[in-house]
Amino acid sequence: MTIKIIDLFAGIGGIRLGFEAHGCECIFSSEWDADAQKMYEANYGEQPHGDITKIAPDDIPNHDILLAGFPCQPFSIIGKSLGFADTRGTLFFNIEEILRRKQPYAFMLENVKQLRSHDRGRTLLVIKQKLEALGYFIYITVLNALDFGLPQKRERIIIVGFKEDLEFSFPTPLASYQSLSKVLEEECNVDPSYFATDKIVANRLEKIKKILPNPSIWHENKGGNISALPYSCALRAGASYNYLLVNGKRRLTSREMLRLQGFPETFQIVVSYQAMRKLTGNSVAVPVIEAVAGKMVEAIQQRQLKKTVKQLTLLEAI
Repeated sequence: MTIKIIDLFAGIGGIRLGFEAHGCECIFSSEWDADAQKMYEANYGEQPHGDITKIAPDDIPNHDILLAGFPCQPFSIIGKSLGFADTRGTLFFNIEEILRRKQPYAFMLENVKQLRSHDRGRTLLVIKQKLEALGYFIYITVLNALDFGLPQKRERIIIVGFKEDLEFSFPTPLASYQSLSKVLEEECNVDPSYFATDKIVANRLEKIKKILPNPSIWHENKGGNISALPYSCALRAGASYNYLLVNGKRRLTSREMLRLQGFPETFQIVVSYQAMRKLTGNSVAVPVIEAVAGKMVEAIQQRQLKKTVKQLTLLEAI
């Protein structure tokens, strides 16, 4: 039987890609951003439904797995970290209501790593308690794109739930990543508009005082410190134009940003560069999601309950 999924806060569909790789069928998607909708329609042949807060749960089709990369700004170190005091933070409760009304067998939620420590862990505890109250058995971990083949340090929290206490474990990290040379375009083929000014390049060079890896991506943090690494720091939707510079000279192209997130070469680009910076920064590392999806699908298909549950069932039968 084909596992049916819904794709909420879908962005450009990175989570969907990871689950479709394991034979899942997407039957509903929701995304309010107009540029993301254009990208989604160009690559999946359908325009997502709009704002999830304006969609009644009963209008969402029955499904097996709910997927949601719900907005991370309320919990990010880049934002004001207001959590559930922020209106956007309450979007989790839209997910909760859909789970309550539709009762899918499983779900997977993705968010920034800082959700784990936000408000001294109380925010995540509230989320976990709400999900458990709906009858789900919960698994939580943080996975890094660097450990799943991508040259991007991108740590994200993954929350998985099942209606039964299944034998489930998160994927084992590969602990390796491909070279930036597999991601970066030849500089001779990059449009001159991507290159930083001589002043910016000189300023970066002044702050670097060590042997540099080649190729490298130079990252300037909020304090103005520069690091040159053989991988990219996490793509960010609201970052400054020169937040990341390839070899200290130029900005990443739209295709390079998609590659850093693990999207296929066939993925179409139909919006502006400015929009792509935002959309890729808000997207997911596809290989990470694909690895989690594989473990979830395997657990659902095998449907092996934990031994403690089996023993309890046996005792009840005596």
